[in-house]
Amino acid sequence: MRRSIVAATATVAFFLGCATNHAYAERQPRMRDALAHLEAALSDLRAATSDKGGHRAKAISLTEQAISSVRDGIQFDNRH
Repeated sequence: MRRSIVAATATVAFFLGCATNHAYAERQPRMRDALAHLEAALSDLRAATSDKGGHRAKAISLTEQAISSVRDGIQFDNRH
């Protein structure tokens, strides 16, 4: 009887731990905040006048790469 209670408790603790880790990985508030800031920056860059000696276009490209990297990081963390 005692062994079955211990086994059941361990099983429940294991599954709760897995669920907690999964829920925490999905939140990622700092990564999501960074993503929102990058998306706002990209919008501002696109709305800016185009005469910047090529620097605006480069900034747009680099910001798009940063957005992609942040999204990849979020997805990676959610899977591991």
